[in-house]
Amino acid sequence: MNPCTFSRSLPVPLLFAISVAAVGDILASEPEVSYERIRSSNTEPGNWLTYSGQYNGHRHSSLSQINTGNVFQLKPAWVYQSREAGKIETSPLVIGDVMYITEKPHIVTALDTRTGRPLWCYRRPPAEGVPACCGPVNRGLAVLEDALYHLTFDAKLLALDLQSGRLRWEVSVADYRDGYSCTVAPLAVKDKIIVGISGGEFGIRGFLDAYDARTGERAWRFYTVPGPGDPAFGTYEGDSWMTGGAPTWVTGTFDPELNMLYWGTGNPSPDYNGDLRKGDNLYSCSLLALDPDTGKLRWHFQHTPHDTRDWASCQVPVLVDAQVDGVPRKLVVQANRNGFYYVHDRVTGAFVRGVPFIPQTWAKGLDAAGRPIPAPHSEPTPEGNLIYPGLSGATNWFSPSYDAANGLFYVQAQEEYGMYYYKMEAAYSPGRNFEAGGTRPVAGEEPFTIVKALDVTTGTLRWQFRMEGEARGGIVSTAGGLLFTGNAEGAFFALDAVTGKPLWHFQTGGQIWANPITYLSGGKQQVAIAAGQGIFVFELP
Repeated sequence: MNPCTFSRSLPVPLLFAISVAAVGDILASEPEVSYERIRSSNTEPGNWLTYSGQYNGHRHSSLSQINTGNVFQLKPAWVYQSREAGKIETSPLVIGDVMYITEKPHIVTALDTRTGRPLWCYRRPPAEGVPACCGPVNRGLAVLEDALYHLTFDAKLLALDLQSGRLRWEVSVADYRDGYSCTVAPLAVKDKIIVGISGGEFGIRGFLDAYDARTGERAWRFYTVPGPGDPAFGTYEGDSWMTGGAPTWVTGTFDPELNMLYWGTGNPSPDYNGDLRKGDNLYSCSLLALDPDTGKLRWHFQHTPHDTRDWASCQVPVLVDAQVDGVPRKLVVQANRNGFYYVHDRVTGAFVRGVPFIPQTWAKGLDAAGRPIPAPHSEPTPEGNLIYPGLSGATNWFSPSYDAANGLFYVQAQEEYGMYYYKMEAAYSPGRNFEAGGTRPVAGEEPFTIVKALDVTTGTLRWQFRMEGEARGGIVSTAGGLLFTGNAEGAFFALDAVTGKPLWHFQTGGQIWANPITYLSGGKQQVAIAAGQGIFVFELP
């Protein structure tokens, strides 16, 4: 029985704590999830304590019970079905034998990993009239000490008791009536909860926030669109900075040794008509490095200056220690929506390398500083201009993976899939769409999934695996020599991480727009993925 079902008609947030005692028994031997525990999460691969598994964004597990020799035996262990219509995009957390998930629009559920049985569920009524480009989705939670942190679609940050799901406090991040919403999984860093914002299609002024984990008091805010007094002010012409976009809608990464937070930013507003916001439009379509204690900017790099094709740089920045030209370097790498794979020095932000990882038509290449060299006919026009990649980009928000043992970076990509981009006039109105244009597909072109393995320091293609269906699934790689991923046609599959050879697949029957995870339940390795309205969990017999 799903405890969430009872609360549907109630007008106030409600917790149903069926078997709370069982939750307590399961977690009795688990210490609280301290910052130090998250920082050293690589030492406990049986749990999944933060959005990407570890602060570095590798989404790689040292578990190897499931491996290339036995993955063909993988079977469903259980399936949890949400009672709410629409796809789930959550990336679960696992602590001990409890999995914590988000369901749309404002539901948090604790599941027993051994059976899939709901243990408790927190639900609040959905807000009415929240502007949304892409639906009321939510991508997950953060945990710190004995609390879970959840962002609601109408831009509230909630702290929930880890054991019972009871609400401790809530704060307003922004006013949804002005076009703001929240879809991102928060990131717990030290004593703060880092929070991103959505709404780039509605003329918001983007920001990244930090809140005190105990009280909910806001500690700092960094505006991703510079205002008066910021050194980057003036990169939006006139007053266009006030509706400049640059949302922060995908969870970033963190380097505890450097004490540096890395976060990608989204498109400038309006999306397609750059005439209304002349200039480079900092800090849109950029990678930011911030001090997590103060929110001060350490460095930034803009991948797509003056973007007019909605190519957000919100893809997860992955932190890598590797040699470049024989010299050890601390790097941050990103496969960008604009079609280029970037390597930066993560201490200074210096551009190290950038290469296309799919065919693209908008840039002749990158100059020595990493700035794109525009190609002719690469801007939207009133009639529509054919440009590659298409609107969803070479890749998108779903997570890549990095296996340090073989030096390979894995990413789902799309190529041979362009769009006609067109611009139009538009006037800003709070909470109303402010895209000033749009796209239309190319007749006869259909999206497909292509998993690519790139050399992490050079971006050189090592192998690729193509499959029909739109790319929308994240990747998890394992010490068992595997990577798991899925696509929008519902196929969940395992590939050999060294060769790309397909080894196993399962048709879930629901679209996969989520990131898989792997962990231990009762000592057995499980792999989980959100597909359609369900959470599918697999293990060996």
